[in-house]
Amino acid sequence: MKKGTLVEGRVERLHFPNKGILTVDGRSMTVKNVLPGQRVSAVVTKAGERRLEGRLQQVLEPAPQEIPSPCPHFGVCGGCAYQTLPYPAQLRLKEEQIQRLLAPVLGEGFPFEGILPSPRPQEYRNKMEFSFGDETKGGPLTLGMHRKGSFYDITTVDGCRIVDGDYRRILRAALDYFTEKGVPFYRKRQREGILRHLVVRKGWKTGEILILLVTAPGYTVEEDFGARLLALPLEGRIAGILHGENGSVADVVRCDTLRVRYGQDFFYEELLGLRFRITPFSFFQTNSAGAEVLYRTAREFLGEIRGGTVFDLYSGTGTIAQMLAPVADQVIGVEIVEEAVEAARRNAEENGLANCRFLAGDVLKVLGSLEEKPQWLVLDPPREGIHPKALEKILAYGAARMVYISCKPTSLARDLEAFLAAGYRAERVRCVDMFPGTSGIETVVSLCRETHQE
Repeated sequence: MKKGTLVEGRVERLHFPNKGILTVDGRSMTVKNVLPGQRVSAVVTKAGERRLEGRLQQVLEPAPQEIPSPCPHFGVCGGCAYQTLPYPAQLRLKEEQIQRLLAPVLGEGFPFEGILPSPRPQEYRNKMEFSFGDETKGGPLTLGMHRKGSFYDITTVDGCRIVDGDYRRILRAALDYFTEKGVPFYRKRQREGILRHLVVRKGWKTGEILILLVTAPGYTVEEDFGARLLALPLEGRIAGILHGENGSVADVVRCDTLRVRYGQDFFYEELLGLRFRITPFSFFQTNSAGAEVLYRTAREFLGEIRGGTVFDLYSGTGTIAQMLAPVADQVIGVEIVEEAVEAARRNAEENGLANCRFLAGDVLKVLGSLEEKPQWLVLDPPREGIHPKALEKILAYGAARMVYISCKPTSLARDLEAFLAAGYRAERVRCVDMFPGTSGIETVVSLCRETHQE
């Protein structure tokens, strides 16, 4: 079979995160952005002796369990690949993928406790980063997400279903305002234009909203922009409107300078009885309701703590550290984002927790400077997992128990091999669905040393 050949087949299963497996002429074929049970056509892009890779051409038949998408942007926007599956079917699909991925590492029949659903399957996100652009070259101004498979084209997502109505109203108001003013978006190739991103964050329990407009340097935000937003009939309350300037060529949300145009540069969220001050760039789980489920699981998996020292590595704004502080002698959090560390320190102070210490820096470097030795460790690394040299230092502590929280199961599977080789075993494994409608999943693993059987 040659490249460019058009083939048809039925998707047999899905490998994390979105690799559909078909059988074509007796050979296994991988096609992305499909669902199990769909009959599809695909163009062969890579042809090996035993395996094929293809690019989806068309869904010829939907999967038996598929339903109409609740989102008007499905299929155009690049997110939410699972939205045409009923929520219970989404959960089953994610469970199957995790079991298939971890079984070769942990062994068949490993202690898997299934998946806990998100308390809110829709309108669950507390943060969105919208991009300015156009949907077709030379077309009208748009504000939203990248079109599926496109690096440049932006589709307006004012009907997005993973955020609540306040996000949709703010997006539409901002887009209408800048369309009326004729302000151009920033063109990455030409390195010209003004508008780059609109970031909206909202507290699930507090209802407080923080809005950040990111532009190229040199643009002055007029007062009527804030007035337009403040006049919106929102369910929540705007705590702050910020303007940031980004002179970078890279298409990332960052600010070289940041100014408060209205209110303050932070908002509050509450989780598990604690209150957290969140700034524009501090890490915080994007599903607040799901975060409570996730952190309860982590606390449960860590087991009984009576005094001692806990390390919370990759600690973000210190949510887990502060949750553990009442039962530990001390908790030390390490996080590379300085803004998040400052927020964590302030949060601990406001929550009356004097035994939390937060350090800014790379985990690899900070661990080398600490004299304390932890009895328990919580690991919540970024998507790429734990750096191998940092992993060596973590294992050298010989902690009796660790809890690993992973947002990317493939990275988790790789790191687990190192833990097993060092004498740890996976005592419990449980998933928490933090990202309904998408392929994303959080996995929590309790690791204990074989010499500390309980």
